[in-house]
Amino acid sequence: MRVIVITGASSGIGAATARALAAPHTTLVLHARKNRSGLEEVAAEAKAAGAETLLVEGDLAITGTGARLVEDATKMFGRLDVVVSNAGFADRRPIGEADRAALDASFASMTAAFFDLATAAKPWLIKAGTGGRIIGVSSFVAHAFGRGIMTFPVSAAAKAGLEALARALAVDLAPSGVTVNCVAPGFTEKDAGAHVAAPREAREKIAAGIPMRRYGTTAEVAALIAFLASPAAGYITGQTIHVNGGVTL
Repeated sequence: MRVIVITGASSGIGAATARALAAPHTTLVLHARKNRSGLEEVAAEAKAAGAETLLVEGDLAITGTGARLVEDATKMFGRLDVVVSNAGFADRRPIGEADRAALDASFASMTAAFFDLATAAKPWLIKAGTGGRIIGVSSFVAHAFGRGIMTFPVSAAAKAGLEALARALAVDLAPSGVTVNCVAPGFTEKDAGAHVAAPREAREKIAAGIPMRRYGTTAEVAALIAFLASPAAGYITGQTIHVNGGVTL
């Protein structure tokens, strides 16, 4: 049995990751900040695929939530094999409109949340040995600047910090066989019915600037996360792998 923690699992990339990893002999610990109904829908799909589930709610920006999530998983199942740190949000405000509180909120929700989860999970992943995996969901916004691409300064800083932590942790855990990687999605389609901030015309313009001329899908991002969580990815560590249709070329 593998026990996999997925944060931000009630929608989007987190939900798609749960679908991709759901299988017999797999337990998914599905986290959401407050979207219980979405979490329950994802859990039902996972169970239909043969997985066992545990649902946990909490704000990962609050110190201690990540540790509680790991504690709940390990108390219930006695092990932890994979952590997918996906929860986060985007803040488009430029510096000057985004204040220090906005920067702190981004770091708390993404960089610090990853740090807390990894810290709590580390001894359990070492026990898992060569099956241990940490996968952080970063973003193209930490890599693509200029050339007409919209910028997200405080989000970019938080995701860049997450990637730096992942690389340092990859060095630390490599002797135990545990791998640590990041996946950086580009512009990605929202779930059906989800709120879309940009009007259709703006989305079409953005898509025209992507070399592949389209947004990615959550399933495409989840497929890479599932691969990095698999035994086949045991010699890949310390990497940030992009799923963005060429945005960062």
